[in-house]
Amino acid sequence: MKKLCIEKLMIGSRESPLAQAQTRLVVKALEIAHPGIVTEIIMIKTTGDSVLDGPLMSIGGKGLFTKEIEAALLENRIDIAVHSAKDMETHLPAALSLAAVLPREDPRDVFLSSGGNSLSSLPAGSVVGTTSPRRRAQILNSFPELDIVSLRGNVETRLKKLRDGNVDAILLALAGLRRLRLSPQDMEVLGPEVMLPSAAQGTIGIESRVGDEKIADLLAPICHLETMQATLAERTLLQELGGSCYTPIGALAEHIPGGKMRLRALIADPNGEWLHRMESTAQASDAELLGRKMGKELRALVVESRGEKVFND
Repeated sequence: MKKLCIEKLMIGSRESPLAQAQTRLVVKALEIAHPGIVTEIIMIKTTGDSVLDGPLMSIGGKGLFTKEIEAALLENRIDIAVHSAKDMETHLPAALSLAAVLPREDPRDVFLSSGGNSLSSLPAGSVVGTTSPRRRAQILNSFPELDIVSLRGNVETRLKKLRDGNVDAILLALAGLRRLRLSPQDMEVLGPEVMLPSAAQGTIGIESRVGDEKIADLLAPICHLETMQATLAERTLLQELGGSCYTPIGALAEHIPGGKMRLRALIADPNGEWLHRMESTAQASDAELLGRKMGKELRALVVESRGEKVFND
């Protein structure tokens, strides 16, 4: 057995129950790959965890859940960082990289309502809680009669707000529910044709320092190739498409027979007034090229029909 090259692996994680559950999955994978490995989880409070009184868009966007952890990584206080990959910024700090991903959990969203209604049968005027521009735009594009309000908080908090009647319905990521071993009653799983997920939704991303070969060797055996290919396709599409945390964007890459990959993407008006979809296939080994090509094509389509202001606002 190859001798471990590090005495203790310091792992940075957010404090939320879901983040802890995901970090435990990383630890378990490392223990299977490297029997005898010693790890320590360092809990780090992020701005996104601390500021709960407004939409993420108004206080800085998705990097709010990663910046403090990345700072610890850059300062060598931790060896790796564990994130929900969908929370990672499209452009990482130059000295850091997405080094590994675990096998992807189901990336779809789920719909929950206090009355047990499905999304399509929700009465007009019903209040749906979500802070996600992507979910908001897709709901309003199909169901403009619904009222969308901001709803922050971790999974348990949002479920409690639904039970307490603060809203009539909420949307959550199925992956988070499964990792927390939660199975709410009357849960409706929404297919990608109804609610296209966020890029990298359901994926646990492991970030490390560029050039740290010891850590790269430790992570290589636990990195899931198919999930990494899908993640690269979706994140590369985001890089080429542009936009900001205000821009409603969905992306989902899936492996299909013949060693190929299908990539679906959408971009929409925040209020659902318009929505553009695109789909393409390529060899899975060309996942990054697929994401780059489709991101450029979708951006060109939007600029031609809606103007550059979509990406500049």
